[in-house]
Amino acid sequence: MSEPQSYNPWNDKPSWCQPWTILLTGTVLIGGSWFLLHKLWLTLPIAGLIFVWWGFFLILWPRLMRESLRVEEKS
Repeated sequence: MSEPQSYNPWNDKPSWCQPWTILLTGTVLIGGSWFLLHKLWLTLPIAGLIFVWWGFFLILWPRLMRESLRVEEKS
């Protein structure tokens, strides 16, 4: 088996769930909410939720997958 550090969890995901699609979707949603509504009080919570989504799927999830693989290899 490969080293956990070299494991790329994105290889296991379909094309619609890649980092570039996650970033593009979030950017379109934030920009679209501002473009359509022009309400900062509505766009900021939408942006906050998207930043949480990005943080989980782009930073935390890959780390958890690598850690899970490392633990699995040790057992």
